[in-house]
Amino acid sequence: MTNPNLATGSIWRLHHNDQEIALLTVTGTDMPWTHAEVDALSGFDEFRPLFREQQRGLGEEDWERADACYTHIRSALTMTFPDGGPVAEFMLHIHDDGTAAWRWHDEPFDVVSP
Repeated sequence: MTNPNLATGSIWRLHHNDQEIALLTVTGTDMPWTHAEVDALSGFDEFRPLFREQQRGLGEEDWERADACYTHIRSALTMTFPDGGPVAEFMLHIHDDGTAAWRWHDEPFDVVSP
């Protein structure tokens, strides 16, 4: 059975506090990644530089910088499934070309303390 959240055309939503700042319309999957077109809404531009910095870190294999961006993104933003339910955990990349890719899980990842 196919997951309806991953159907082409389904819309995931990105939020900052209680404000919806982007719509992510699914264009396909390459498990574990989901791919989408991004419709940036009011409030998204505040985070655009953070996503660019994350992409630079990944491109330069600067994992510390990429991880710092991921931590900032996850502390500031939430995501909801097309049915409106909260996504417990996600790793989101938004590209300058208006596309996105993310991995998600319906339970928070375990954090291992040193």
